[in-house]
Amino acid sequence: MTERNGQPTPLLFLNSQRIHDRYRRRLADVAFGGRPTAIHLRVRRFRCELPSCPRRTFVEQVDGLTFRHGRRSQLQQDMVTAIGRFLAGRAGARLAAMLHCTVSPNTLLERVRRLPAEPPQRSPRVLGVDDFALKRGHIYGTVLIDIEIGDVVDVLPDRTAETFTAWLEQHPGAEIVCRDRASAYAEAVRTAAPDAVQIADRFHLWQNLCKAVGKCVVAHRVCLTSLDDDQDEPVELPAEPPVIEGKRAANTRRNYAAVHETYDKGVAIQVIAGTPRMDRKTVRRYAHTGTVEEVPSPPPRRT
Repeated sequence: MTERNGQPTPLLFLNSQRIHDRYRRRLADVAFGGRPTAIHLRVRRFRCELPSCPRRTFVEQVDGLTFRHGRRSQLQQDMVTAIGRFLAGRAGARLAAMLHCTVSPNTLLERVRRLPAEPPQRSPRVLGVDDFALKRGHIYGTVLIDIEIGDVVDVLPDRTAETFTAWLEQHPGAEIVCRDRASAYAEAVRTAAPDAVQIADRFHLWQNLCKAVGKCVVAHRVCLTSLDDDQDEPVELPAEPPVIEGKRAANTRRNYAAVHETYDKGVAIQVIAGTPRMDRKTVRRYAHTGTVEEVPSPPPRRT
């Protein structure tokens, strides 16, 4: 099979000697000397000699230069794909513009989506687990990463314990699971991979530490005020807030427990707000609080 006789059709893989037409084709190539480059080709369109062929005509392709329906050279297409993989949409579009390659953020993302899925050759030994927002506050998914090589292994449609448990049962072999403090992921690992060691990732570890330090500093901010050298009187620490009892406090504890029981399983705040008939802001305040004592008291009702 030679290039002179045209390229084989993707359906039958046969040569053709019948030239149907010729036309000019313009391809955008990588920049040369800081200037945009375009390649003009005169290509042939061949006619299939088999009457039963569903594709009547086909165009010859140049190996390593052209591909079907492409307006870029293969080299520029590979460059666009690499930029999309490493920088994604907007950042990748800005870098491509500096390389004299006009491409939109959506095109870069589309190139990444069209990449063939490469299943891992083995289950990752060190597995990273974290959630991400498909629609913030409503729909969340789970991304799984091989920590040792830094590649994305899989993406799960939600962040529930059942879905992650099923994935771990289908892909055994994880020895270390690096996750956040979500109880749904912890429950899945205990169920499907009981021998795996669970550790907290650095981001959530620093995030939790910053929150704890911030609460401590706010609670003892009076101790940080500067004192005069001749002042020997000790500084009185603010008294701890009294424990509030009564029907209102009981309702708060009950609603707090109900919200955390559902939120820790990966259910979105918007969904939880419709179940106990509480306002979404109230559900968010309960969900983002460590203990029920830290829940801020609501303003007094007007009489």
